[in-house]
Parts: sequence; C-alpha cells; structure tokens
Amino acid sequence: MNDYATLTIGEKTLKLPVIIGTEGEKAVDIRGLRQETGFITYDPGFANTGSCKSAITFMDGEKGILRYRGIPIEQLAEESSFVETSYLVINGKLPTPEELTRTSVMLNDHSLVHEDMQIFYQNFPRASHPMGILSAMVNALRSFYPELMNTDEGFEITFLRLLSKVRTLAAMSYKISRGHKVIYPRPDYTYCANFLHMMFDSPVKPYVLDRDLVKALNVFWILHADHEQNCSTAAVRTVGSGRANIYASLSAGIAALWGPLHGGANQKVIEMLTDIHEKGLRVSDLVARAKDKKDPYRLMGFGHRVYKTYDPRAKIMKQVCDTVLSKMEIKDPLLDIAKQLEEIALSDSYFIDHNLYPNVDFYSGILLRAMGIPLNMFTVMFAIGRLPGWIAQWKENLDDPDQKITRPRQIYTGQNQADYLPMALRKKS
Repeated sequence: MNDYATLTIGEKTLKLPVIIGTEGEKAVDIRGLRQETGFITYDPGFANTGSCKSAITFMDGEKGILRYRGIPIEQLAEESSFVETSYLVINGKLPTPEELTRTSVMLNDHSLVHEDMQIFYQNFPRASHPMGILSAMVNALRSFYPELMNTDEGFEITFLRLLSKVRTLAAMSYKISRGHKVIYPRPDYTYCANFLHMMFDSPVKPYVLDRDLVKALNVFWILHADHEQNCSTAAVRTVGSGRANIYASLSAGIAALWGPLHGGANQKVIEMLTDIHEKGLRVSDLVARAKDKKDPYRLMGFGHRVYKTYDPRAKIMKQVCDTVLSKMEIKDPLLDIAKQLEEIALSDSYFIDHNLYPNVDFYSGILLRAMGIPLNMFTVMFAIGRLPGWIAQWKENLDDPDQKITRPRQIYTGQNQADYLPMALRKKS
C-alpha cells in the first residue's frame, strides 16, 4: 500500500505520493502540483528538493555517513585504489581482477593526448587560471574524439579516455605554465603514480616515487570521487539533461567546481592559514570574530551544507595528512595553526551548537601543499577526483526514463505590464 502526504490549499486537498529510498529517505512527489493547483514550491538552492533518484552515493549528514554503491568510504579509503573506486562508481560494482587489469591497461593506452592540444595551451594568457583552461580543454576533447557509440563498449572507451586524458592534461598544464618539458606517462606506473611522475619528473632531476605519497593521492581522489547532488554534479546533470555530449557536460561541472564555495574551498583554507601566519594573527582573536554575528569574517574549512556532524572524509584526510607530514618530516607552521583551529572547533560550544566541524577541505589543502602541488592547482586536483562521479551521474541521468530536461520555475517579482515609452518622452537620468 502506497503512503501519501496530504496538502490542503484553500478548499482543495491533494494526496501526494511519498517515495521512500532504500535507506529510508522520504520524499513527497510533487510532480503534479502545478498542473492540479497552479502552485509551485519555493526552495532557494534546492536544499529540500530531490531532483532525481540515484543508486550511486548515499549520504547521511546527521550521522556522518558516506557510501559509494553501498560501500562505506572508510573501507574504500583503506583498501581500494582510485582506479578500482572509479570502476565501482561508474559501473555499479567492484571489478574482478581481470576487469581491474583491463581497466588499468586501457587507462594507460589512452593517456596520451593529441599533440595539437599543446598549441591550445600556448595560446592561453599566462595569467589564466588552470580551472578555466581545464574546462576549455575538456570541451575541446570532443573535437578530437567525436564518436560516442551507444554501446557498453563505446561508453567504456569514452569514460576511460576522459579519466586518463584529463589527468594528463592537468599535469601538462602545470609543466607548460612553468616553461618545462612535458612529461608523458609510463606504462609501468599506476594511475596515481603516473600523475606524480608527469607533474614532478624532469630531465635533470628524476622524480623518485614515494609509496606513501602515492597512497595519499589515491585516498585524496577516492574521498572526492562523488558526493551526491552537489553544485557541480547538478551542473553536469543539468547540461546533460539537454542531451549535450559528455565533454560539454563535464566542462560545465568543472566550471561549477571552480567556485570558492565549492571546489575552491581547499585553496581558500590555505590562503586563510597563510594570512594568519604571515600577519602574525592570533587564532583566538579570529575565532572570536567568526563567532560575532556582526562581523562578516568567516573561517574557511568549517561546517558543511549537508554534514551536521564531523565530515567522515575529514577524519580520513587528517590521518593521511599526519602520516605524510611525519614521513616527510615537514614542520609546517600552517598545520600548527590548523590544529589550533581544529582543537577550538571540537571543544567550543558555539562551533558544536552550530555544527561547524572541520570539513575535508580543511585538511586536504595541507596535504596537497605537502605533496608539492601548487596552490592554483588545488581545485584541478579536486576535479580529477570528481570525474568518476560526474561520469556516473551523467550516464545515470541519460538512462533514467523519468528524467526530463531541467527547467526550474521562478517567482516573478519584477514590474507589472508597462507600455513601451518612446525615446522623446523619456526623462534624462
């Protein structure tokens, strides 16, 4: 027997179906609301609106739970690799040993990019942000690889091509920005090892891989592989709903991720910590400012739109960050400041009452900094990690028979109908 919610508007009463997800999440189906009543809902930011049904990622913000295809993020971070997790997110199941080997081989086979793409890089102004460049380059991939056969094999090749080439494009952009020779991937390296190799190897100083750094990068990307219907994922689905190709859809996702309230948050954390260190500011004074409702000052890296307890990814990232800094014997003053802020946030009643716990961005910036990743590449690193989630969400949206082109409504608050006023009758401003 179906459950219903009752809505009364004036003298009219509607029975609206209640949809229940596999984890007990409940939603009121309002698809017939406007047609039957003339009313729409008003929900800025869509915080209370479910735009789709999805089998990819489950989040429980109150309990601090994150799972990909049912598997807890803690288990994946400990046991899996980014390639295996990507396969899980995109295909809906963990790969067999043969499938994982085949995927790894194909990622290496598709890791080269057309030499003509280097010309694009050289024509971007030197001050261009890597995220803007990456968004444009991913869109440009469509010109080099226009085919997308509507078969499982065709989709697989396209998805693996994107996962592999975006990683290469990111490393290439870093090398070109520094005027260094582009380094190509090695067939004997894993996905994450190859990225570090392409970023930091040089003809005069060969890069020596460190297993702990490779593991740290795997974990970083696993933690970012998907996160339900966030801003950039919603952008990918929205563009894809118009049946735009996957390159254009991912390009839109990258542009959405660029914002400081989304993917750019880890960069803002480092900028905040750097500002505190260089200016010799007192952490206690800044905390007091952050708690003052009349002061616009904001501490970056605290709180989350969905998580109302400790971000489960932040716990894992903190452990990885501690391991890397200890292994590399890095004494980073920014980490000391970060630990002071964390200690306050976990004990101060204001932060606890307002659910302002450290989030994943709080620690990921320190980790990337310790690995030698330049600040303006932080959001690019996020984008590489989020690729499998975007791909899976785009494909799921394409296959969902209930999905239509995204077309939100609005509440018009402008001027009522007015007649056109000829120029001669208009007063000077």
